[in-house]
Amino acid sequence: MLKTGLVHPEILNALAGAGHTGKVVIADGDYPVATTAGVNAEIVHLNLMPGSVTATDTLKALLSVMVIEDAEVMDVPEGRDEPEIWNEFRSIIKEYHPEVEMKKLERFAFYDKVKQDDVALVIQTGETRDYACLILTIGSLW
Repeated sequence: MLKTGLVHPEILNALAGAGHTGKVVIADGDYPVATTAGVNAEIVHLNLMPGSVTATDTLKALLSVMVIEDAEVMDVPEGRDEPEIWNEFRSIIKEYHPEVEMKKLERFAFYDKVKQDDVALVIQTGETRDYACLILTIGSLW
């Protein structure tokens, strides 16, 4: 048995092959993974039912086994308040990587980034909260 915070074999396999600067996408339950994932992306569906598995649980599991150098969320339309889940994302990221500041990407820029060839993994969660999508850029240990 593995003794890590993440034991999902497909996710571990995709992370092992991704390498420095590869991208990992955590997608909420509404994100169109089938039509936006890049050609090299492994798609893993964790959306068992609405609300399970959450984006924050997925983020914690990923950060327990990987180093990141960047984190980006899909920005909300002008005039909308920042989603509460972003504070949760920031708190989790700070716990593992205090130097990483979460950035915002305009909606279609976010979609374009997910389509790029350097996206190694897209994880569809059962997250039901709005704007709970996140792109993580894998960092280096040295």
